[in-house]
Amino acid sequence: MAGEAIVVVAHRPLAVSRVSQSNDAADRRASALIDARIAQLDDWRGQTLRRVRALIKAADPQVVEEWKWRGTPVWSHAGIICTGESYKAKLKLTFAKGAALDDPAGLFNASLEGRVRRAIDLHEHDHLDADAFTALIQAAVALNTAGAKPVK
Repeated sequence: MAGEAIVVVAHRPLAVSRVSQSNDAADRRASALIDARIAQLDDWRGQTLRRVRALIKAADPQVVEEWKWRGTPVWSHAGIICTGESYKAKLKLTFAKGAALDDPAGLFNASLEGRVRRAIDLHEHDHLDADAFTALIQAAVALNTAGAKPVK
């Protein structure tokens, strides 16, 4: 009707925004903790973890870095892709759903008896095939996202 005013009401940001900001802060904190772990491992393990991390981030630019289980770097995308555990004589990359992944290059060399997980144990002078590892990361992401529920 003539003479009616339109009223615009400003709304506060939704709680989702706060959750998103909280997740961003957690992601930055996890990344900083992974940086610190790499620096702490001032030998071949730190160098290898740095290289693996770079390969993971290149293979999946949307990867989320997490810090779980009292000090384990974790890379996720719609679920855990893999973890990066450091031990005195090896770096262990455990793929959460590794048993469901094709591994034509034979990178998996540990936890082969499991029904769900598979792992890659890297020792000091081991060579990791970057192309095969990238393909494995991308396959893990595809497996995770295939089972992901759509966001409403």
